[in-house]
Amino acid sequence: MAKIKVKTPLVELDGDEMTRIIWKEIKDRFIHPYLDIELDYYDLGVEYRDKTEDKVTVDSANAILKYGVGVKCATITPNQDRVVEYKLKKEWKSPNGTIRSILDGTVFRKPIIVNNIPSGVRSWQKPIVVGRHAFGDLYKDTELYIPEAGKVEIVFTTKDGKEKERVTINDFDGPGVVMGQFNLDKSIYSFAEACFNYAISEKINVWFATKDTISKKYHARFRAIFDEVSTKRAAELKAAGIEYWYYLIDDAVAQIVKNPGGMLWALMNYDGDVMSDMVASGFGSLGLMTSVLVSPDGKFEYEAAHGTVTRHYRQYQKGETTSTNSVASIFAWTGALAKRGELDGTPDVVAFAQKLEKAVIDTIQAGEMTKDLVLLTTTKGPKQLDTFQFMEAIQKRL
Repeated sequence: MAKIKVKTPLVELDGDEMTRIIWKEIKDRFIHPYLDIELDYYDLGVEYRDKTEDKVTVDSANAILKYGVGVKCATITPNQDRVVEYKLKKEWKSPNGTIRSILDGTVFRKPIIVNNIPSGVRSWQKPIVVGRHAFGDLYKDTELYIPEAGKVEIVFTTKDGKEKERVTINDFDGPGVVMGQFNLDKSIYSFAEACFNYAISEKINVWFATKDTISKKYHARFRAIFDEVSTKRAAELKAAGIEYWYYLIDDAVAQIVKNPGGMLWALMNYDGDVMSDMVASGFGSLGLMTSVLVSPDGKFEYEAAHGTVTRHYRQYQKGETTSTNSVASIFAWTGALAKRGELDGTPDVVAFAQKLEKAVIDTIQAGEMTKDLVLLTTTKGPKQLDTFQFMEAIQKRL
């Protein structure tokens, strides 16, 4: 058959460990045999990020700004153990955090629903979409280890050099740690608008949750902006037949496990990081969760919601058989291809992405799946496949 032509280059961001192994397999089995596609490639493996002083991460984000759509493999955010393991120069910051900052994007994570993989939370019947603010907070923080007694302050100095405000964080009587975080009104407004755009288009209610009873300025600012945007867009919400609800974060967590789902749960950066994993696990598996970063001006970066699957990579290095779920990584590619086809006006590219997704779902629903899904499925006598057999089974259906 003739290959399907993809008009515009797709930005490809390679990654680390077991997901890097899967990534190559996806390209070899599902992309290159069927598509005439130019991939603008960036190696975000931790060793190459180290070699380039993390410049490759910035370059990849700028490429997404240029071409509009990227697809990203899972990557390592190194801690001190990883610095030693990979002989790195330093603990480089999260590449996802860097890319989010450059794109000023919001991350939307949505579970992949498969008929024979039931939700682990009995009440959940419809997808819960997690909208994660993708800028600032913990992911752009500044930290200090305080080695001795002393005072730490926050000081605000205006652009012309005048000290406007000074607040004591703590009078240390011995060693400790301190952290400074920030966010911007512009980014919070973009986040709120993106969430309401998504909810209105999907006709699902919006939940927003913070801890403004404790954080009376930082978290309260987020709430005030969401309240403002919801009021401004009240007519649109009403026309879509949906509502906006604010919850304290602890109340939202308690409510979500009793709710049937079908809403967009908008969360601050760290909360979104944690709760998206909880929602993914509750629906079955982190391997069944899509993730897309959307910028205010319509740039898109698709990736799996899970990490680099280090434990399986250790087994793979020893030559042992692994049964790693590649669904979310495949859906990263299909999401990016469908969006690329939509933006380019090439319906055959969109159709290919849809057929690949159907092949994945059909394979699992036919009882052929990886170990993590075998443990969850309602199918009697499922066939457990290893990492590569599973992708081969998908390829046959495709």
